[in-house]
Amino acid sequence: MRIVKSFIEVSADSHFSFQNLPYGIFKPSESAAPRVGVAIGDLVLDLSVLVDNGFFNGPLLNHTTVFHQDALNAFMALGRSAWTEARSTLKRLLAVDVPDLRDNTTVRNAAFHPQSQCTMLLPVRIGDYTDFYASKEHATNVGIMFRGKENALMPNWTHLPVGYHGRASSVVVSGTNLHRPQGQTKADDEAAPSFTPCRQLDFELEMGAIIGTGNKLGQPITIQNAKEHIFGLVLLNDWSARDIQKWEYVPLGPFLAKNFGTTISAWVVTLDALEPFAVPAPTQDPTPLPYLRETGNNTYDINLSVAIKSKDMDAPQVVSNTNLKYMYWTLTQQLAHHTISGCNMNTGDLLGTGTISGPTEDSYGSMLELAWKGTKPVSIGKEERKFILDGDTVVIKGVCKGDGYNVGFGDNVGTILPIVPINFN
Repeated sequence: MRIVKSFIEVSADSHFSFQNLPYGIFKPSESAAPRVGVAIGDLVLDLSVLVDNGFFNGPLLNHTTVFHQDALNAFMALGRSAWTEARSTLKRLLAVDVPDLRDNTTVRNAAFHPQSQCTMLLPVRIGDYTDFYASKEHATNVGIMFRGKENALMPNWTHLPVGYHGRASSVVVSGTNLHRPQGQTKADDEAAPSFTPCRQLDFELEMGAIIGTGNKLGQPITIQNAKEHIFGLVLLNDWSARDIQKWEYVPLGPFLAKNFGTTISAWVVTLDALEPFAVPAPTQDPTPLPYLRETGNNTYDINLSVAIKSKDMDAPQVVSNTNLKYMYWTLTQQLAHHTISGCNMNTGDLLGTGTISGPTEDSYGSMLELAWKGTKPVSIGKEERKFILDGDTVVIKGVCKGDGYNVGFGDNVGTILPIVPINFN
């Protein structure tokens, strides 16, 4: 098989190889309109320029306007055939031995922009956001902390992907700073709740699936067809206020503890780019009901890490290394379960995996686990953390390791700012 390379030079450690080509929304300058771009190396390729110059000439994308939009929704709504056509066109145009774009200096100068000079925006208009609880290691750890080993997993957990509906309006792109939340909390030794700033602010290392095409109301997406509806994946940080969550979550689950901010990566990596890294999911026991049964390689070998940088540190320090392949319930099972009731998904909907924890203490995906509910502080540089403090920056990375290349997501970065003071008078 002939190995094709690009005429764009890509360093060996770059997340954005010729094999990746993730999609995002960017502005090449402050005054420019947002448009669709693809990352390769340290550059962003402006797809609107390629369309305007006739480089997309296939049957589905010839003269299209979807790459001039401020979100990926219009492109994603065209379906998998259009996604395939776009990727094939880009792979051909960027190939080292194809002169069409390589030798067209005018178009190249207009179409390529240094990533360092671009502003990245939220890649998708998110209509609905659902967050799952799909890592057995994470669910077990949390269950042990709050219920003990004998009752770590609730009776339904190994039978269905547990989830809740989150808040789409506060999903933000990487690089957006968030203020510490505040709300009602109640310590075990207090007689009544108090209104306080969150004292137990946490990150949750997750991934998110972006729905490309949905389904009609009353017509579930089958497990066999679920991949056809997923456009790609993003890194996701489900920021969590643990002390607010503890007081409010019974009997209906998370509310204010989760709705103040969810950070996703700027780049959406397509399932086509991830397919070479597909691996079998963990063995499920008991065997799921028929609508959730799947065979083959249905998850991905994506190395994930979390690093924390305090305001006094020069660089982030890694506190967790894990992998998507540990996750018990797959993304396709989550989607099939979500729609089995007849629920209709829409283009741009976001499904979070829930915290992804591995089998070892250094692979836990939340500070709640890493510091074991505050009893084992985590060292970062010369400091310690039980939870996230004001001024802390959390950096999540995700990358697949190929033979001499990477398929990665870039960084998912967020810094916690102090609370916004409220005057109740």
